[in-house]
Amino acid sequence: MMKTKKKQRFINFLVDELAIPTDAIKLALRHSQENLTVMPMVLLQYGLINLRQLEKIWDWTENVQFF
Repeated sequence: MMKTKKKQRFINFLVDELAIPTDAIKLALRHSQENLTVMPMVLLQYGLINLRQLEKIWDWTENVQFF
C-alpha cells in the first residue's frame, strides 16, 4: 500500500508540475520495471524529459525524501 501511495504521489508530481504526458509515464514505468528510482533516467533516456526537468525531479525527490 505504501509503495502505491508513493508511486501515485510521484506520478502526480510528474503530471501536475512538469506536464509530462501520461503515455510517457506509462512507457517509463514499463521500461523501468516499475522501479521509481530508475524512472527519471528512463524518461531522460527516451527523450521524454530534458535536463532541467530531471533536475526538478531530483530536487522534488530530495525535498520530500522520496527515495
